[in-house]
Amino acid sequence: MSVSRKKLNKNLSIFFRDAVRVAIGNPRQALSFTRTLFWLAKAARIRARIKHEGVDVPPIIIFSITNQCNLNCQGCYNQSFHHRDGAELSDNHLQRIVQEANTLGVSFFVIAGGEPFMRPVFVDIMKKYPQMIFLVFTNGLLIDETLLETFCRHSNIVPLISLEGTDGDTDRRRGKGTAEHLTSVMRTMKSHNQFFGNSLTLTRQNFSTIMDELYIRNLVENGCKFFLFLEYTPIAEGTKDWVLTDDQRIEMIKLLNRYRSTYPALFIGVPWDEDDVGGCLSAGRGFIHINAAGDVEPCPFAPFSDVNLRDTSLKIALKSSFLKAIRDVPELAKENGEGCILWKERERVKALLETASATESGMV
Repeated sequence: MSVSRKKLNKNLSIFFRDAVRVAIGNPRQALSFTRTLFWLAKAARIRARIKHEGVDVPPIIIFSITNQCNLNCQGCYNQSFHHRDGAELSDNHLQRIVQEANTLGVSFFVIAGGEPFMRPVFVDIMKKYPQMIFLVFTNGLLIDETLLETFCRHSNIVPLISLEGTDGDTDRRRGKGTAEHLTSVMRTMKSHNQFFGNSLTLTRQNFSTIMDELYIRNLVENGCKFFLFLEYTPIAEGTKDWVLTDDQRIEMIKLLNRYRSTYPALFIGVPWDEDDVGGCLSAGRGFIHINAAGDVEPCPFAPFSDVNLRDTSLKIALKSSFLKAIRDVPELAKENGEGCILWKERERVKALLETASATESGMV
């Protein structure tokens, strides 16, 4: 096991111990996170054993289970990448992938889309694995009483509601009235003592708003227990000037440390917290991405793949020559601004894919 993987395993345990502490006022949720702590240790042992079979199993899988969405947000990476022919994975495929991931020792899932709750069958799948946490990126508009009841009864499902900054910022990107509706949803979840988080994509324009202490405090007062800050990657045309400045990136580290010591919530910043475990965790260093069609990709922002889970098992897919080729290039793990390093170096990544594919087919 590499030093960075050992450190990642340790940091994941620290994160979920902190989650138990933050959720202490909600016994059911605290118990769920405690159950996950035990699973983390067992999962790490499973991954270490499978490593001897030549398979690098990452502790995290990001799974975009659908391209369908009830919104049309400006700058959406999924809309930029995944206008593809071909059906989404079937319900049976979704079930099989999660089952195999559990067998291989994956620690937890990050569920994305599209809008994940447009595939309601996946809610039933998540219920079957109470030891495994599912962090679900959602625009929040489909959260109703039925889903709220599910969250309360199945505490391994943790919704992360996406916001853009001020009410005006959110409405401009996501549609008029969205912010007011989401505020109501969050207050309702707080009244149910539901553990939830907010996903906040940082741009040059919204940085000062989102990272302002008053904004953070208001979200905490509305019930938010988990803040996930994501640096914007300029995927969509015309969004290059959304990228954070160097000064904003430096300031972010100070603010993360301050808020962690001030508020009863979890704070994660990507890519800032990746640096603590040796850099970018993509391509199986810490996670992989599975898109809605079943392609196994290094990262949600690097839509390149040499294997599809319709055709093979997850275990075999993780032996991908392409993923290994990326892991073998240290420079592709170094964060250097402008969001995802793999997207910034996409021509190099494409070249690695071509070489890996040619090698697999016996052309090299």
